[in-house]
Amino acid sequence: MPHTVRQPSRRSRPLPDLPVTVDTVIFTVLDATLQVLLVRRGEDAFEGLWSLPGGFVEPSEPLEAAALRELRDATGVTDVYLEQLYTFGDPGRDTRGRVISVAYVALLDADRCPLVPNELEAEARWWPVYELPPLAFDHPRMIEVALARVRTKLEYTTIGFQLMPHDFTLGELQRVYEVVLDRPIDKRNFRRRLKLLELVEETGEMRSEGPGRPAALHRFHHVDFVHLRDRGFHSPF
Repeated sequence: MPHTVRQPSRRSRPLPDLPVTVDTVIFTVLDATLQVLLVRRGEDAFEGLWSLPGGFVEPSEPLEAAALRELRDATGVTDVYLEQLYTFGDPGRDTRGRVISVAYVALLDADRCPLVPNELEAEARWWPVYELPPLAFDHPRMIEVALARVRTKLEYTTIGFQLMPHDFTLGELQRVYEVVLDRPIDKRNFRRRLKLLELVEETGEMRSEGPGRPAALHRFHHVDFVHLRDRGFHSPF
């Protein structure tokens, strides 16, 4: 009699009940300093501490939609550069139990951000990235990872322009890059690269930046590319 091999059951196992949150690292340049948006928590978990804006993902909600919703609640802004950063899943990262967090990074011109905390948060404000208060969860690590990502992408993408107003001087643009990279940039090389890659265009207007001649205003030239490695934009500064 032939031996019959028993096939494993194809019945689906019940899905585990594992909460997922989104947290967003929102950078801006304010007062010549790179700053990150934090909210003071009003909930039981880490109540009174500062944290990144974020919250739980609804069952039928895509991750990016949840991140945009939380960002809108914290800033009032809907049109913003947003990029998925990393997934943080250490079992002890949340005192309430096992929670997975998908982190995002956003860049924002500070003038566009009214800072409106939601009903679970007492207040919201910008903090210099090198003068942060004690933070909840593993948010110091999230900020560290986000800053490394942004600095790397400044070298081969146009994301730095997300930190700029519509019109700006080349001096203002260079100062923003220097603030984010935390180092000086050669002025001649910086402007040569901008011209070579046709990243900016003059508006025809001028603005005074102090004593001396007014500086020409520029705007970002919306070219049809984001990644610029093939055009020599890698590590230009």
